Amino acid sequence: MISISTKAYEMLRKHGSDGGFVRITVKTGGCAGMTYDANIVKDRDEGEKVVYESQGIKVITDSESLPYLEGLNVDYSDDLISAGFRFNNSSNESSCGCGSSFSVSAFPQFVKEGVSCGS
Repeated sequence: MISISTKAYEMLRKHGSDGGFVRITVKTGGCAGMTYDANIVKDRDEGEKVVYESQGIKVITDSESLPYLEGLNVDYSDDLISAGFRFNNSSNESSCGCGSSFSVSAFPQFVKEGVSCGS
């Protein structure tokens, strides 16, 4: 379902996801319509599903976000201008110019409240 680059894996381990979970969800927002949101959490919410598990890293998501994670690659960049986690998905139809949001054809409108582009 998803993949995590070596750099992203190292950063997740460094920032304490070991023993907890990385929650990745999709919210409305940005100029393309949807955006990925990720947090490191200690507990799973009811109904969340583990979509990735390897060497102490467990990624969870809710049922609404699940279809949008198919083909997701989580990477990490340490460049000076925009260091941080990057979410790339080859199944996205389009993304905004800054890469913070995306859209997918043939999917229903997503209703979770999100953030504006570049936030």
